Amino acid sequence: MAVNYIIFDLEATCWLGRPPKGYNEIIEIGAVKINQYGEETGRFERFVKPTINLRLSGFCKKLTSISQEQVNNARTFPHVFQEFMEWAEAFETDYYLCSWGNNDIKIFLSEVHLHKLDDNLLNTYDNLKAQYNRIKGKAVSGTLKKIVIREGYEFTGKQHRAISDAENLAKIFLKYFDEWIFM
Repeated sequence: MAVNYIIFDLEATCWLGRPPKGYNEIIEIGAVKINQYGEETGRFERFVKPTINLRLSGFCKKLTSISQEQVNNARTFPHVFQEFMEWAEAFETDYYLCSWGNNDIKIFLSEVHLHKLDDNLLNTYDNLKAQYNRIKGKAVSGTLKKIVIREGYEFTGKQHRAISDAENLAKIFLKYFDEWIFM
């Protein structure tokens, strides 16, 4: 059966302090799909309209470069999540969701639970940062941007934008394609 590796990143509402009403909501999903042969087969980028804290903080807009208008014109998480899972071919193939660190999957799960959606779709997850540390034989420090540059690539796009971070993580993923271990 075919396998897709979904290299994804999320951007979420953020503040300098604690989130009002206790939630960080996803405002952008970016992903790169790679097949079992190490070929990129697609990209996904969608903004998401928050439903609890509707207004983006000035801090969030500056950090992510995502505007209030972009999220106002977006669909809410349940619709975008459905589009994402269809794009990932989650209903037709085996797939692994992969991100840099565990923060993105935690935010995904929080949002899925908030909207009472099926969290089983997020069961095939792997933390590439932990695997990268295993490959390197030590805990590697630094941001994704620093790792990408250290690995000899140019960091392209805008840092703290989901699609750019996913595209840059895909460079690392493809460089070590034969060394990742998925269960």
